[in-house]
Amino acid sequence: MRTLLLTISIVVTSSAIAQPAPELTGGNGTIYVGAFPSRVLVVDEATEQVVDEIRMELDGPPSDILLSQDKNRLYMRDRTFEHIEIIDLQDRTTLDTLTLSEGSTKVRIRDFVVSPDESYAVLLLDTATKQIDRFEIAPRKLVQLDLTTHEIVHEIAWPDGEERVSVNMLFSPDGNLLYLFGDEILALETESFTVASRWQLSRIEEPSLGGFNFRFRSDPNEEPGFYSGLFRVQDPAQNRRLMGIARINLAELEVDFYTLGPDEPLSSFALAPSREKAYAILSRIGHYEFWTFDLVGRRVEKRELIDGRPRMAFNPSTNGQLLYVHQAGATIDIYEAATYRYLRSIQLAGDMTNVLVVAN
Repeated sequence: MRTLLLTISIVVTSSAIAQPAPELTGGNGTIYVGAFPSRVLVVDEATEQVVDEIRMELDGPPSDILLSQDKNRLYMRDRTFEHIEIIDLQDRTTLDTLTLSEGSTKVRIRDFVVSPDESYAVLLLDTATKQIDRFEIAPRKLVQLDLTTHEIVHEIAWPDGEERVSVNMLFSPDGNLLYLFGDEILALETESFTVASRWQLSRIEEPSLGGFNFRFRSDPNEEPGFYSGLFRVQDPAQNRRLMGIARINLAELEVDFYTLGPDEPLSSFALAPSREKAYAILSRIGHYEFWTFDLVGRRVEKRELIDGRPRMAFNPSTNGQLLYVHQAGATIDIYEAATYRYLRSIQLAGDMTNVLVVAN
């Protein structure tokens, strides 16, 4: 018996061969990391490598990092809260430093915002003068500071004469208004800083809900003049706290909001670059979750347990594909935004204070 052997040739084109999935990257932006002892690390987002280090002239690390509207400067408050340092991002050097402390008088900058044209800043100040037998504590005040001369050019009167312990401030995109946020939104015109309009958030026309509690947080992915975030209300019918998402049009003093369900202690609410999704973190001791919100469908799209860290904050990448988890440590942990899959970590040479992700 003869056996007939047939040789079959199978030709497989290169396009049919399975290729490894490309590694997800965050985009082509820059990550600025405030770090100990007195520096800002510059991380290239595409390569995830530290490419430069900006040395502070002041006593660091920076307790706050504020990006100018044109993305050309960083404004940093030092750890003593007495000084501000201004960094030029083109050559990554210090342009200026300023302080209002002098001699036995210490002036601490509790909060600050810089006008869009960068000609002045508005500062919330605490002043204490050391006498022989006591400290004299001055009332907390709000001032306009000329950034060229370092002189206070205007002391801003507290609206309705009510001094505030803290204040959440924001300039309109054109710089003509300064918004103060609290139980109501106050718009101060920036010629003499008098109240031009006000809006009582707690009086939103929704008879079935109680008081409206909304915290404003500047988001680089938000449309100028709009601000989105989580809000909490009290449901008087069932005596429970509800959580939702609100988006406020500051120019028109209009709010679009909707509830999502029972209140949860979420933090670090941040918009995706597309503004079609948003993210937040639930952080309890030993219990950490990522949340994704579908802003178009007005719903919680996904929530999932992750291996977190005791203190957590995060930023979306500039292309929206990654989530950068940071704070309290020397690593930035990278997760895939769509699946919450841990990918890798960026190792830094020193502990960090805060992170700023900037699209180029």
